[in-house]
Amino acid sequence: MDDLKVRLIEAAGEMGFELCRLTRPDAVPEVPERLRAFLDKGYHGQMSWLAERSHWRGAPQVLWPEARTVIMLGESYTPEHDPLEVLSHPDRAAISVYAQNRDYHDVVKKRLKRLARWLIAEAGGEVKVFVDTAPVPEKALGAAAGLGWQGKHTNLVSRDMGSWFFIGSVFTTLELAPDAAEVDHCGSCRRCLDICPTDAFPAPYQLDARRCISYLTIEHKGPVAEELRPLLGNRIYGCDDCLAVCPWNKFAQEAREVKYRARADLMAPRLAELAALDDAGFRALFSGSPIKRIGRDRFVRNVLYAIGNSGEAGLRPAADRLRGDPCETVADAASWAVDRLSN
Repeated sequence: MDDLKVRLIEAAGEMGFELCRLTRPDAVPEVPERLRAFLDKGYHGQMSWLAERSHWRGAPQVLWPEARTVIMLGESYTPEHDPLEVLSHPDRAAISVYAQNRDYHDVVKKRLKRLARWLIAEAGGEVKVFVDTAPVPEKALGAAAGLGWQGKHTNLVSRDMGSWFFIGSVFTTLELAPDAAEVDHCGSCRRCLDICPTDAFPAPYQLDARRCISYLTIEHKGPVAEELRPLLGNRIYGCDDCLAVCPWNKFAQEAREVKYRARADLMAPRLAELAALDDAGFRALFSGSPIKRIGRDRFVRNVLYAIGNSGEAGLRPAADRLRGDPCETVADAASWAVDRLSN
């Protein structure tokens, strides 16, 4: 291993990344075909940007032809609490672990830029940093670099970190020796598939986003199909079920970054209080949070579905007040919740 690569890995660790592996931009030739199959089946739902940018997402070397190396980084956000425990409290809201504090996009990107500046100072070249918002097949590149492997739930799993880690990448024009790809260690385990409340996995290693609770509560605009609403339970932003049951989490490292540790008011907030949020209240509560991106209307829609699933008659007034909401989707969700609680 060359000296620059050794120092790069050391620098990444000092800056907060638990994992640092290298690969080539053209190391994932299987991605275009897999992406085409995913899109052809309509599994992307309303996420039209996946199709519009598929020529980049399918071939990282096309995104930036001058790049010669992709540095893949992993940063832990392992929770200190059991993320599934809140599901047994129907009057409370379940928010995905990654969204219980600061927006990871901002935190990870700052670290990536810092590492990129270090690399330029040490060896020159050009760099570009990406974290989730650009058309980069991060999970496939992560597997090619050896961060982990794509599990049966399609997310990346690491022997060192389990399922709880964010992925970021630094593309560079420098030539650095790539690492070996990781192999699949899922074996016969199918816990992630069996726990999914909506049967969003047509087969191992395949995800139909249209049935995924993370997609339905975050990306899907407008009303959610009525047959899926009862399956959401009290999950109002994302879903951690398939990640939380992965046996490899026994090796997960505790998150070092305090900005990833759950805010007390977001670990299990009361549904009644969230339903009462107007736009200003929503923005204030979720300032600096990834939740802010979906807006008050979509968020309250999700809260109302959770209220309808709660079986708690005491929550009916909270839903009843929103039956005349200016947003038709919110009003529809409120009427549905009231009808569920009445029956």
